[in-house]
Amino acid sequence: MPIPLLDLKAQYLELKDDLDSAIGEVMSSAGFIGGPRVRELEAAIAEYCGTAHAVACANGTEALFLIMHALGIRAGDEVITTPFTFIATAEAIAHVGATPVFVDIEPDTYNIDVSKIEAAITERTKAIMPVHIFGQCADMAPLLEIAERHGLRVIEDACQAIGATYKGKRAGSLADVAAFSFFPSKNLGCAGDGGIITTDDTDIATACRKMANHGTTVKYYHDTIGVNSRLDALQAAILLVKLPHLDRWNAERRAAAAVYDELLADLPLGRVTTREYGENVYHLYIVASPERDRLMDVLKAAGIGTAAYYPVPLHRQEAFAHLGYGEGSLPVAEAACPQTFALPAYPGITREQQEEVAAVLREALGG
Repeated sequence: MPIPLLDLKAQYLELKDDLDSAIGEVMSSAGFIGGPRVRELEAAIAEYCGTAHAVACANGTEALFLIMHALGIRAGDEVITTPFTFIATAEAIAHVGATPVFVDIEPDTYNIDVSKIEAAITERTKAIMPVHIFGQCADMAPLLEIAERHGLRVIEDACQAIGATYKGKRAGSLADVAAFSFFPSKNLGCAGDGGIITTDDTDIATACRKMANHGTTVKYYHDTIGVNSRLDALQAAILLVKLPHLDRWNAERRAAAAVYDELLADLPLGRVTTREYGENVYHLYIVASPERDRLMDVLKAAGIGTAAYYPVPLHRQEAFAHLGYGEGSLPVAEAACPQTFALPAYPGITREQQEEVAAVLREALGG
């Protein structure tokens, strides 16, 4: 029986009656843009994350873009971030005319290496944007201390980490402002694109909300040039059905990770270290091997879902070639990218399925 990397059909069937009812209510109301479902979701996410505000928007990329505008980051500015992430992180920086400055990663968590951040700060640096990669928070305490010392803003790219914690606080409440994605494959996903911004700063929330709605807070009166980045009511309704199940799903992801940790312990595979400072929500269960491509081919041939995360670090992407990062400039990220790949570890996966995954890997590795 095939084992998918993520089973969204099973998740839908689990909640089918509630999801169908919520979708039907929105269709019956014909209120598709904004409205009570979006406002309810914003309040629920703010409460969940422990922030004063949440601002819904079209997707996680737009959430980062809106944050850049709200913080006044412009051409000539620099934002320090990680090269080991999806391109949206740096794309949002580039779209406002600023320059992403890449700092290498930790070899065991794949999060940004905080010890390397201070050396990358210049007089043009305006913000630091850590990514809580694969569902584990970056080490925020020393990062925030660096930012405070240099007068810099901190933006959490928490798109993979809803529900993750750091020293008792949830992702999204750890810095000046944070961005989340509700892409279908995320731990909390909708049925298309969706995103949200969380912050305790009223000015940031107001600026993001205005920018996302064509630069207006009063219809047809525009204080600034904005964009159209609104979350559909249908997506909000779906997310409101799913949100009460998020902590259980994250717990199931942690349980699946623990099973893999046990089953793969004696195999020559790198695995992510989970730091003691918080709970990892395992958006993805990542392993590493210099034989990645061969192992992925073996898994796929056995009907097991897998994917490479990430094949090319951002500083070596053609889109950022003009920044001049040469080969070997960020060696940890460059070493990780040809090796890291994901195994199925979604809520509801059975131990028997995980044992099958482990057996295929064991045979492929001659174990």
